[in-house]
Formats: sequence, structure tokens, C-alpha cells
Amino acid sequence: MRGTGPQRILRAGGRRGGIELRQLLRSKKELSGHLANVVVALVLATTISGTVPGTELSMGHLMLVGFCAYLLFQLGTLTVPQMLVTEREEGALLRLRATPGGIPAYLVAKALLILGTAVGSLVVLLVAGAALADGPLPASPAQWLTLLWVTGLGLLAVVPLGAAIGAVLPNPREALALIVLPSMALLMISGTMFPLSRMPQIVQQIASVFPLKWLAQGLRSALLPDSAVAAEVSGSWQLPMVALVLAAWAVVGFLLAVPLLRRTTRRESGSRLAGRQHKAAMSGAGAPAAR
Repeated sequence: MRGTGPQRILRAGGRRGGIELRQLLRSKKELSGHLANVVVALVLATTISGTVPGTELSMGHLMLVGFCAYLLFQLGTLTVPQMLVTEREEGALLRLRATPGGIPAYLVAKALLILGTAVGSLVVLLVAGAALADGPLPASPAQWLTLLWVTGLGLLAVVPLGAAIGAVLPNPREALALIVLPSMALLMISGTMFPLSRMPQIVQQIASVFPLKWLAQGLRSALLPDSAVAAEVSGSWQLPMVALVLAAWAVVGFLLAVPLLRRTTRRESGSRLAGRQHKAAMSGAGAPAAR
């Protein structure tokens, strides 16, 4: 790719993203991993009984929408870092050093890959939820529009953040352990599993700092009936605030991800890569296969 203009970067990223999407669709192991999350959400939605306090909304429906938000959040903050760390160990980031505009194009490709995965996961989850648990779907054109922009902006908020996290994480074995526990903690306190209004105020304040709370709130506004707003902390969907917070996280994520990835690629060398692979082989993990 000659030059580093935005159009060339987008074209290169688009080509790479398309290739990675096709590879994902051909990988039964990776597809089964994504489908496992959908199955867990459906099991919970069909087995949880009762209604949300103060409303007639099914707790199962609340959890189903919450899992929609968590799937998007998980793709950005868990899947992207794991992919990035693994590709660093395989030498992919080292090759970016010789490619003009390689890092921005890499981020574009990952965003397209995650977008395709997210859309596929959401479609399967919502359609299966509607069929098996009478789950919610947008009831008006306005709600469909809200579903689209919240999903898109939510991914923009979490994918660059995940890339920034992945740029500073150690090897793949340690990466998962370092990010799963914080992710699960946010799942529990962000109103995805239980109404946030039932939690202590300090928990509400902590959750409001992170994008998952606002992503879940935006999706609830798109998928649940208007009566469900009674369970919200503020008594409203706060869609302008949802957009503002997610946009702020998107900006912060990009500002962090690009320099951190550049620093990581500058520090990469053939000797460093060989040393890590030798260490992994000596520890019994086996060196990652070169691409």
C-alpha cells in the first residue's frame, strides 16, 4: 500500500477485515465459542422467572437485553486484546512496522471483524430469544434506529479500548486472566443482570464511569417497551447521555490505542519475538505457529 491517506488506509483495512471475516466463518472452533455465549444467554432468559420490581417487565427479558450489551462489550474488551496479543506473539505486529499506515489499517480491519461478529451474534440472539422466550424486539422504526446507532457507537467505544488494553498486556496465557475478572465485575454492577436502580448509589456511580452501563441502557431503550423506563435510575433512557459517554470512550480509546500500538510495534524485533517463542516452548506451551 503506497501512501498513508485515509482512503488507502480504509481500503487496506477493509480488505484485511474481509479476509479475517471469511476466516472466522470457516473456523468451527471460533464460531462455536461465539455461539456458546448466545446459548448461555438463552438458557438464562428462559429459566429466570419473576418481574423487574416496579414494572411488569420479565426479568428474563431484562437479562437477555443485558447479555446483548455484554456480548458487544466482551467482543471489544476481551476478544480484541486476546487477538492482538496472540498476533503479537506470532509476529503480525512486527510486520506492521514495514507497512505505511499499517496500524490504522489494522484497527480498521479489527473493527470490521468485530462488527461482523457482533451483528451476527446479536441477530442470532435476538431471533432465537424471540422464538424461544418471546424475547423483545424493536417495536417501532425509532427503536430500530436506536438499536443501530447504539450498537455502532458502542463498538466504537470498546474496540479501540480493547486494542489499547491488548497493546500493554503480556503473553496470551496471562492476558485472559488479567481482563476476565474486571469484565465479570462490570457485568454484575452495570445493570445488565439486575436493575441498576436496586444497587447501592456508590455502585451506580462506579458503573456510570464505564461504557457497559450506557451500552446496556441504550439497548434497553431500543428493545424494551416504554414502561420499562420505570426501572431506570433516572426514570428516563437518557439517550443523549448514552451517546455522549459512548462517544467519549470512543475518542479516548483511539487516542490510547494508536500510540500504544505504535510503541508496541517499535519495540518489536526479530530477536524479541524469537526469545518469547523460545521461552514459550521451554515452558511447555509451544511456540505459536507463524502466519
